Amino acid sequence: MKRRSSWLGLALLVLLLVAGGRALWLWLDRPIERVSIRGDWDYVNADYLRTQLSPLVSNTTWLSADLGKLRDDALDIGWLHEVRLSREWPDTLVFELVEQRPVARWNDRYLLNDQGVPFVFAPMAAPDGLPDLSGPEGSSQEVLSYYHNLLPEFASLALSLNQLRLEPRGAWRLQFDNDMWVMLGRQQHELRLARLMSSWQRELKRFKGDIRYIDLRYPNGVAVSWHGDEDYERLAQ
Repeated sequence: MKRRSSWLGLALLVLLLVAGGRALWLWLDRPIERVSIRGDWDYVNADYLRTQLSPLVSNTTWLSADLGKLRDDALDIGWLHEVRLSREWPDTLVFELVEQRPVARWNDRYLLNDQGVPFVFAPMAAPDGLPDLSGPEGSSQEVLSYYHNLLPEFASLALSLNQLRLEPRGAWRLQFDNDMWVMLGRQQHELRLARLMSSWQRELKRFKGDIRYIDLRYPNGVAVSWHGDEDYERLAQ
């Protein structure tokens, strides 16, 4: 009988602990009353971020919130590069946010970060002064890498590269700050660029403002189209 009473007492204690723990959980797991947003941002602002984050935490309680899922959902917001989440007593979720660092426009609808990964920038405005890059889906890293490779080449010619485009069939074309286009084509890029530099330094640079485009897709020279002229002149190397 004594042993039975001991087991009964232990069972009652366990029930009390379970009931007390459940009551404590329900008391602690209150609705989220506040979302704290922290970070240093140059392109986005707290109002925009709060508008984007608020739907993610609606109908979510403080202890039951799945921080891993909330982090993944927050990363779907185009401008966010990193998200860290924590709980703050008694009813606050803290979002520590790191924004994307845009380095180029991509296919008119996106921006690229410094790793060549596209992200949606709307409804925020795209920053001014970014180069305009484009290419087939999945080619953003290749295009950004080639853009960086070309920059020093044209800097030596006092030309600023504004646009770089990879066509679906693999041809490259580029545009400079004076609106001049260069058709580079699909093959022999280094050889063709060397031909352009030679032609530019020898003759073409004095016509910088008059050239509409330069076509490098010839075996022994370049073709030049002039503004206001539908014809173009073949210049032998």
